[in-house]
Amino acid sequence: MSTHMSRRGFMGAAGIVGLTAAGLTSLTACGSGATISKGGAKASAKLKLPAYVPAQTAPADLAGNAAGLDATYLRYPKKLTRSVAKAPGDGSRITALTETFTTPAPPQGKNGYWQELNKRLGAQFDMTIVVDQGVDAYLTKFNAMMASGDIPDLVWFPPNQGIQRVPELLDAKFHDLTPYLSGDAVKKYPNLANLPTTAWKTAVINGKIRGVTVAYGSMGQVYVVNEDYWKPVGGAEFTSAEDFLAKGKELLDAKRNKYVLEPAYVNHVGMFGQWFGAPSGWRLEGGKLTHMYETEEYQEALAFGVKVAKAGLFWPDPNLSTTMEKMAQGTLGAYVQSFPSFLVDVKNYDFPFGIIPPFAATSGAKPRYSMGYGSVGYTAINKKADDKRVRMLLGVLDYLAAPFGTEERLFLDNGIEGTHFTHAANGDIKLTPKGNAEAVTTAMPLAFLAAGPEYIYLPGKSELAGRIHGWQQELLKISQTNPTSGHFSDTSTSKSASLTTAMSDCQKDIIAGRKPISAYKEELSKWRSGGGDKMRAEFEASLAGK
Repeated sequence: MSTHMSRRGFMGAAGIVGLTAAGLTSLTACGSGATISKGGAKASAKLKLPAYVPAQTAPADLAGNAAGLDATYLRYPKKLTRSVAKAPGDGSRITALTETFTTPAPPQGKNGYWQELNKRLGAQFDMTIVVDQGVDAYLTKFNAMMASGDIPDLVWFPPNQGIQRVPELLDAKFHDLTPYLSGDAVKKYPNLANLPTTAWKTAVINGKIRGVTVAYGSMGQVYVVNEDYWKPVGGAEFTSAEDFLAKGKELLDAKRNKYVLEPAYVNHVGMFGQWFGAPSGWRLEGGKLTHMYETEEYQEALAFGVKVAKAGLFWPDPNLSTTMEKMAQGTLGAYVQSFPSFLVDVKNYDFPFGIIPPFAATSGAKPRYSMGYGSVGYTAINKKADDKRVRMLLGVLDYLAAPFGTEERLFLDNGIEGTHFTHAANGDIKLTPKGNAEAVTTAMPLAFLAAGPEYIYLPGKSELAGRIHGWQQELLKISQTNPTSGHFSDTSTSKSASLTTAMSDCQKDIIAGRKPISAYKEELSKWRSGGGDKMRAEFEASLAGK
């Protein structure tokens, strides 16, 4: 999955809250179906998730683990396995709705990769690919298709793009895939059985498996730096938040258009929060939950964000769209990125990458690192498909979920050898111009329909791959997860997205100087009365098994 994901689709107004710290159902069911979803906690607790059967592929040079450490390959494996015995399609036309966050793929008639994909799938695979434009493009197309009744065979349900009334919509228009995927049933689709159990949790609504999970790395967001930028102050290492601020001021040079941080204010507050020891979404103590927003640590992080803004460390244009270019030029020092998309960035840019692991903001603070959920939504199957077609479509998704070290993944990531990629003398993969134009641009929307487990492989950058594996190990030592992950709250399902947006907007206004910091307490009170307290009670009941 790391080959094709982009951060921008998962790091909007909600920032770190939206991807790594929100309640589970805010990722999967942002609807308002409180009536239909009653009893979801009990039903989900009884559900048998798909069995986990690890694929037998080439062993990694640096092993991963179930805690979230990604398997790392310093060279492309010489011996590949075949994970799909024959083309899964039945020769028919298959339609799908998905999205891309990069250059649109060339149309199928002029796209050799797409034409080869059709052959390997045994179907005419027609994707409606929505191009992310920084607006509600996907939501608009999704809603239009649902309203028209012209619903594709496969539909990606994204984690944070505002889809409403999800439980009702799924019941009315899409298959319950529980009989096909629960427990040992998933073994008919070995690549789906190879997906991590944690990823499947995000495809469960009201005790039913409503789609094929789209696997993504379990590591959360990370502070990425250009190491050269920080050399004048001895590197990107800090003894406290005030030390970070002082070194940032020293490096700031507005006259030369050189700034320290990208202008994604809420994402930065999320990272500062980890320095102060704020929880990942919720903190559970003695059976009682406290939301991140309510903690002293998070509010200290917001106050620190105001100090950073007053010092002028943020890039002055809040709509900066050339973050990576500024990083490569050395005119920007750090940005916040989801870890899997960080792996994409290091393939595409050549500046000296580094990270800032969470450190103690103040004496006595206990820094923590917030993990992600290991998925970015799920792909649902149109209810009009009969049993035979459902099984065929699951076979297609099984192909698309092939893991690294298989013949299928080599093709899915890189296309046709000799046309889209070549092998270097050491075995590394090198994409051709046609590969970048066809394979990369078409593989991204495919990856939002199904993907294999995360891995680290950086062609020609084996040393950096090893360093990243080491950084993950260090981050895991101070990792934390949201205690409500896998638990159900009707109110979270219906209101979490809008409440998070309101809180994020308030924080942005405070950091930008449009509102005083006292406005936060007022917005927090609205958050509590508008659904936060009800979410808390429902999650506590679910955690207690009630």
